[in-house]
This record gives sequence, C-alpha cells and structure tokens, in this order.
Amino acid sequence: MSEVPMHAAQPNETDPKERVGAAFDANAMQRARELTWQAVERIRAQIAPGMRESQARELGQRTLVELGMGRIWHPLLIRFGANTLKTFRERSDGDPELRANDIYFIDMGVVWDGHEGDSGDTFVVGDDADMHACAAAARTLFDEVREQWRDGASGPALYRYAQERAEAMGWRLNLDIQGHRVSDFPHAVYRAGDLGEFEGTPAAGLWILEIQIAHPQRPFGAFYEDLLV
Repeated sequence: MSEVPMHAAQPNETDPKERVGAAFDANAMQRARELTWQAVERIRAQIAPGMRESQARELGQRTLVELGMGRIWHPLLIRFGANTLKTFRERSDGDPELRANDIYFIDMGVVWDGHEGDSGDTFVVGDDADMHACAAAARTLFDEVREQWRDGASGPALYRYAQERAEAMGWRLNLDIQGHRVSDFPHAVYRAGDLGEFEGTPAAGLWILEIQIAHPQRPFGAFYEDLLV
C-alpha cells in the first residue's frame, strides 16, 4: 500500500455523486483504508498451495472478525488461477486448489467505524515469471493512472489512459471494471456510478480506482484497487 498524505481536493457537495453523510470523516476514511490493507496482508500470510478458494474465503472471514470489522459491505473475494480473470459480479468456476506455481487476488470491502474500506491486490506463489510480471504490472498501472488523477484528470480520462498504458505494456485491460464511490456507510445511497463515468476531477478519499488486467495469451490476470488519496 502506498503511504501518501490525503490529497487536497475535498468532496464536492454541489455534485450529488460526491455527497457524503453527516457522519463522514476524512480521517476515518483513511483509517478504514489502513485497516483494510492490514486485513489483506493478514489473509495473504495464511494462504498457501494446496488450499482451495472456499477455504481461503473462510479463513478470510474469520480474520476480519478477529480484526474487529464492523461489517462487510461487499463479499470477500479470493480468486485462484484462471478465476483471476473473473469480474466482481461473476462467480468463480469450481473451487480450484492453489497450485505450487499460481496466482491469486484478494478483494474486500469492509466497514470500520462506519466508514468503508475497499482494497485489493494480487499475489503469486512459486516462480512463474509471467505471473509475477502480471501482478507487478497491475500495481504499476495503478500508480501511473493515479498520477494522472493527481494532475487533475477526469474519470473517463483516467480509464482512457489506463487502456492506452495497458496495451503499451503488453496487457489487456478489463474495461468492465472502472472504479466506484466509497463513503461513510452506505455509499450506495448516492448512486454515483462508476469512477470511469465521473466527468469531474474525483475528490480525494471518495473514489476507488480499480485496475484489472489479463495476460494476452495465458488464462490468468491481476487486480489492484485502492482509495484515491
């Protein structure tokens, strides 16, 4: 997780897509981000070859309870192997076992003290060079797109840039995944749509930038998401 100060931009209360509730607190959003990344790392440390996706999800749920989450606001997703190509709304194929050389990602949306955290990252076990490159590329692409946001780019411009850069890097970007709002729970009441549809410059601490890429020939991909700050 990148450790950076909160961006100066503030929620635009005149735009209904950037509304927040009376309980909203920017520091609480940052804290939710930190706790969600801690949970990702705690779960990652327990996943090992021979484990099935269903087992990984079960240990993930236990870990979130142990960490004192308030609730989940979207289901915990852990995808192994070819299931890393699946979008959030798609079900995994079967219940695959993590192999000795394999790739997987963790994606979680968790409420901490009334504020929503949403983080995701991709990890590799073994020494498959393409898998390691794919996981690294998702993080690199995220960082490059975030810099465009810091320079004032709109939501659509961010994903146009992401597509151009992914192609230049040799990966396929999944444009069905284009980020979303978070807030004091629940953000869904604001009907903000995707980050990739937001015509203004997204405010800090309110939007999740999501990047999902696929290997151009092999059946796997990588995912990375984080709060824009």
